[in-house]
Amino acid sequence: MNSKKTYLALVVATVFSQHAYAESSEAGEAEVEQISVVGKSTTFANSAANQSMIDQQSNISSVLAVIDNLPGVLINEGDTFGADDWSTSISIRGFQVDLSQQQIGITIDGIANGNSNYGGGAKANRYIDTENLGSVEVAQGTADISSRSNEALGGTIDFTTYDPSDTEQVLTSLSIGDFGAQKYFVRYETGEIFKDTYAWVSVSSRESTDWMDGVAENQGDHLAAKLISMTDSGEITAYLSYDDVHEDNYQRIYGLEQYAQNPEWDQLTSDWSGIPYVDQAYRRGWSTLRENLFGYLQGEWDLESLSVKANVYFHQNEGRGDWVPPYIVDVVDDGAAGHSELIGGNVVNGGAPLGQIYFVDANGNALGPLEACESSLTFPYGGGGPQFDPACHEDNAIPVGSYRHTHYQKDRYGFNADFIWETQIGEFNNTLRGGFWYEDYNREEFRDWHKIIDSTSSFRFDHRPYWVQYDREFPVETIMYYLQNEIDFDFAKVSFGLKQFNVDVKKNDNFNAANNLSVSSDSDALLSLGIVAPISDSIEVFAGYQENFAAIKDAVLERDDADVSLVEPETAENIDLGLRYVGDNLNASLTYYSIEFDNRIRFVSNETVDGIDFLESAAGGFINDGGVESTGIEASLNYRITDNWSFYTSFTLNDSEYTDAEIAGNTVLGSAEELYVFSFDWAKEDYFAGLSTKYVGDRFLNQENTVEIDGYTLSDLYIGANVDLSEGMKNINVRLTVNNLFDENYLGTVASNAAWLGAPRTAVINIQMAF
Repeated sequence: MNSKKTYLALVVATVFSQHAYAESSEAGEAEVEQISVVGKSTTFANSAANQSMIDQQSNISSVLAVIDNLPGVLINEGDTFGADDWSTSISIRGFQVDLSQQQIGITIDGIANGNSNYGGGAKANRYIDTENLGSVEVAQGTADISSRSNEALGGTIDFTTYDPSDTEQVLTSLSIGDFGAQKYFVRYETGEIFKDTYAWVSVSSRESTDWMDGVAENQGDHLAAKLISMTDSGEITAYLSYDDVHEDNYQRIYGLEQYAQNPEWDQLTSDWSGIPYVDQAYRRGWSTLRENLFGYLQGEWDLESLSVKANVYFHQNEGRGDWVPPYIVDVVDDGAAGHSELIGGNVVNGGAPLGQIYFVDANGNALGPLEACESSLTFPYGGGGPQFDPACHEDNAIPVGSYRHTHYQKDRYGFNADFIWETQIGEFNNTLRGGFWYEDYNREEFRDWHKIIDSTSSFRFDHRPYWVQYDREFPVETIMYYLQNEIDFDFAKVSFGLKQFNVDVKKNDNFNAANNLSVSSDSDALLSLGIVAPISDSIEVFAGYQENFAAIKDAVLERDDADVSLVEPETAENIDLGLRYVGDNLNASLTYYSIEFDNRIRFVSNETVDGIDFLESAAGGFINDGGVESTGIEASLNYRITDNWSFYTSFTLNDSEYTDAEIAGNTVLGSAEELYVFSFDWAKEDYFAGLSTKYVGDRFLNQENTVEIDGYTLSDLYIGANVDLSEGMKNINVRLTVNNLFDENYLGTVASNAAWLGAPRTAVINIQMAF
């Protein structure tokens, strides 16, 4: 959709919106809804997204985006809709979730998400549709001891699904926006279907294209259902979701020179050129396909002084990642009989490549470049040699190329159980908590290479592979158990706890058992200490110490040349000291934190400024890369100025430095030392609006701190109204959301010596009807 035309249409439509409001009993006017982001009364820093943070993101956007304004949190995605997992990153206190690192835990209704990595993992947007989001809570550092995650070094993000209401109704939602974005959503709420039993079921479909050239085909379908049944002693909850997406990726740019040359292009192409070396950068050949099926059944029971909660869950993940290598891999020595790789149906399983084939004659024989020819190719990656250049071959030479698929599949099953026992120790209340987590999963991965049928005309490929490069599976078994005691001395609550992980990771090579690997990734007993002390009815101080742990991921075992004896689990020691204030119109928090992070695991990429090692023949894999020390201050304030106005601000001062001898004292690449947020929200009668601005400070592009990225400031706007209708149709809501209001160019997710371009101004209108 043309951007200027979109704005004209959307401005006219801003007389309505989707929003939840508290009705004034006296004036009947809408008020700004005061939802605190301060979080729960705990021994560690935590915060929760409020309604305005949800409104600042469109219904097409990923659920990850709603936490971006919380203290300490930085979310970067390739576009406003989060329609590309490849370019997505989460950063908290110097800890990262991105292509190479998984250091922040993610849970769905308290259940582990099964890792956040690109190859077989899943972030929260794969499990929850935006309209079905209930709340999001972030524990920035010392997360709750019961948190289930193998990645929670730098805290945990818990995404909670929406609970069914007690009223039967249908909610329909239509979102339309820039870059061909549209989403259809319908949710049916059953009301009471049996005694004290309520449910909903929803379905949605979304699509968009890339913001650079408009050629990407991003599509997604989501189905979900939830049921809650209440009994005399507790409740039963069931949830099921299915998500199916096809995403065409954004590419990182290498260095500030590329960014200065064109800050609105990521070096992927929109048209097929017929030259395989150039077409390795064809956007529609960079794709992520994923299907996720997730569900759980949970029971909660209150038995006088004892509360028990338990659930069973499953998760099935299936997908594929695509690339377009500019050659055929020679895997069979055919002598003078041409190359069998060019003939469909001849599949080779495993084995080492003999070389690459770039051009062939009419009989399928490989051709080399003309003698002394110098290549004129300058794009991508600075250009390729004469073997890639059609000008360095005879006129009748036929270019050949491959379509490379990496297939992922994961089956995950688990069980959780927790108890809370309320007792008395003398005159003091005492709470004993304990729990258990067991998960068994098996991840399969294989890679096959397909011949592009005609490299001169399109990227259509032979669905029969000519080579299956590898086929392997990764069984992983996780056991976690914890015990914590908290005693209330009236003047303070003091807690002490221990937690331990036992994680066994294996690799089974289905082609060559000699490549099998296994590693035990058990933790020590992890200590947790905390205190919460009220100073007055409104003010409390808190302090917490927790030892966190991230198990070795199965991805570390992927390479056949991996030396797992050189890799140890990551560990972190987190300290939080803070103050919370909760009043009628003002909520505020202030936290000082100190973190010592050891055995940091980092991926050494096979993709560089010089190109992609499609065969992974060069060194690449995971290594322990020293450690990190982080200290900082996080603060937030939420102030209800009047019945119609509210103000929110947060700021973060973060100092994350490497401790490894060679780069000791250098700032962690991609970590911002300063984050500031200012947000105003207004509501009166049926109308509402909000404007939020976030500043992200300078960041470094490399560990050596020789290349620095300028900071940036982004503003998000929402505006609209709510119209109540006659009986039969409850209301119509329409909301305009504009992200990056002033269309600033900036760099988002940072990788080693590279970064992804930030999303431009993007507007979306949402029309919602309830009846």
